[in-house]
Amino acid sequence: MPTNQLPALRRRLHRLAEASTHESATAAFVAGKLAALGPGTLLTGLGGHGVAAVFRGEGDGPTVVLRAELDAVPVPETIPLRHASVTPGIAHKCGHDGHMTILLEVARRLSRARPPRGRVIALFQPAEETGTGAFAVVADPRFRALKPDWLFALHNLPGYDAGRVLVRPGAFAAGSAGMRVLLRGRTAHAAHPEQGRSPDLAMGELITALVTLPPRDDAREALELVTVTHARLGEPAFGIAPGEAEVLATLRSDDDAALAALRRQATAAARAIARNHGLRCDITWEEVFPVTWNDADAAALVRRAARAEGLPVARPRESSFRWSEDFGVLARLGRGALFGLGAGRRHPGLHAEAYDFNDDLLPIGASLLHRLALAALQEPVATRTGRSR
Repeated sequence: MPTNQLPALRRRLHRLAEASTHESATAAFVAGKLAALGPGTLLTGLGGHGVAAVFRGEGDGPTVVLRAELDAVPVPETIPLRHASVTPGIAHKCGHDGHMTILLEVARRLSRARPPRGRVIALFQPAEETGTGAFAVVADPRFRALKPDWLFALHNLPGYDAGRVLVRPGAFAAGSAGMRVLLRGRTAHAAHPEQGRSPDLAMGELITALVTLPPRDDAREALELVTVTHARLGEPAFGIAPGEAEVLATLRSDDDAALAALRRQATAAARAIARNHGLRCDITWEEVFPVTWNDADAAALVRRAARAEGLPVARPRESSFRWSEDFGVLARLGRGALFGLGAGRRHPGLHAEAYDFNDDLLPIGASLLHRLALAALQEPVATRTGRSR
């Protein structure tokens, strides 16, 4: 496909925007495009709506996975776009439409000139935004049977020069876990609150306890952060003393052990506060993302491929990005690296209503990913311990 046709493809995908785990139309569209390219194998229904096209080379060699995301985010389309999302309240405000377009172009190039050896797999993953998609894909025996050696994904990054590649070994994106705490007491008439058991004081204590959990120690290298994202006390009524409260918080760290410790501390704090106030306490965990950890050799391959494409390369300004990505689940299957592709210093931020993918990145991203895949195919096939075999 000529590069000047890529924006039209991206905008077609933008219109299709679907929520996590509901990407059926997007997956069908992608599968149709891939089928027309004649891959050696086309897998559908991976971990839900996931799609993977396998392009095989002539001889034995590594298996390289390139990943893009199928899902959109629950942010409404409020800016005037001819290619506006047709799904109310759902839009591609994270750029997954652009990532898919880039990977479809890589697939097209692989179909015209098959890999010299090994295999390249174009994976279109569902439900990245909720952290469930990569787990579901990895649990699918059809995907596990592919036994990837190298895994790569890019993410566009507003706030950085367009086309600048950002990569580092080690922690690249933070892990996070969504905590939902339900405090249950007993309702009463608002005129006689003493006859019930309101969780009002407990909810306030819990919020304070959660946001002050991370140690205030500037010398600590690991990111540790708790953000309360929602709180609800009873129902909106003047005549009822509430008997239930709910608090949602996101716990975040760029160290998996530190995140696990935060989860234990948050659980203990919630249960202790509930017990002190005579309340029942139910805790559930949702949208759990492990730290995305980049393999040093994979990150080095990204740097070399970017420089070969004439792209500027930099380490992120932060030790790791605070946002989370479930690519870390896939990366554990082999040697993996997630890297950023600058979308423009003044480009609207990810998940902002004003955001739309920068189409200038489409040919840049496709050429970079294609070169990266071919470079990885020339590397020795490594064991899980990193030794060549």
